[in-house]
Amino acid sequence: MRAAAGGCSSCWSTRPGAERECSGCAGRAFIADSEEYWNEESWEDDEPGAAGCPCGSEEFEAAVAFSFGDDGSVRRVTVGLRCIKDGFSGVYADWKIDYGPTDHLLTMV
Repeated sequence: MRAAAGGCSSCWSTRPGAERECSGCAGRAFIADSEEYWNEESWEDDEPGAAGCPCGSEEFEAAVAFSFGDDGSVRRVTVGLRCIKDGFSGVYADWKIDYGPTDHLLTMV
């Protein structure tokens, strides 16, 4: 899992994102709309890096959560990881969605 979790903590004005890699086949895929913003210009001083657990492991189970607005559209994407080795869990990426429609994001995990 690589994550670019930069941005303003108040308004999340820049676009963080996440890319996952399967530990079985090494296949890679972007989560939600990350691919649209996964470029050097958007990273500024916060280039994405591999997620790591305090125990040293880099293998995780991943979960993606969506927060919805009153109109039913996706307003926030949150990626949580759980270390396979010791069970340590945390939020590794979280970003605001400020456009519509957003239904396509629900299938891009």
